[in-house]
Amino acid sequence: MIKFIFSFVLLILVTSTAISQTLTKEEKKLYDLIMEYRKENNLSVIPLSKSLTFVAKKHVEDLENNNPNQGTCNTHSWSNKGNWTPCCYTPDHSESKCMWNKPRELTSYLGNGFEIAMWQSQGAKAVDAINSWKKSSGHNVVMINLGMWKDIKWKAIGIAIYDTYAVVWFGRESDTN
Repeated sequence: MIKFIFSFVLLILVTSTAISQTLTKEEKKLYDLIMEYRKENNLSVIPLSKSLTFVAKKHVEDLENNNPNQGTCNTHSWSNKGNWTPCCYTPDHSESKCMWNKPRELTSYLGNGFEIAMWQSQGAKAVDAINSWKKSSGHNVVMINLGMWKDIKWKAIGIAIYDTYAVVWFGRESDTN
């Protein structure tokens, strides 16, 4: 039993280390800031997810390069210029399934994805992103499991920052990759 527990802990450490190596310095800083904020609120650390990080990186690149967030489409929208289903995510959340399904559509992740996103004209930075989300009631509740999110235990997180966008993807299922 002790050998099994040790092997499991070692697997988690190796997986987290491998994923953290795919994050840029600024993305790792954002991950650390979010985990510190969660700790301040007596919440557990969320393991980095290879799958959700992949989705996050694809999404910030799409947002930056293809601008799907035009008109009534917000930053949870996806363009028609990639290997994914395009959608216009509107303020009424009528296209929420488009966001929820992206991890399953783009990776082997089995659950829904829930995204928070930020745009900053002079370039997205980790400190600015977390401070923006802390001030936004809709984003803050996701990060620290309040309101409708209070009974959710996040088991996976993906992070990406690219030029003027920062996004974080949360998942209820552990990542098997």
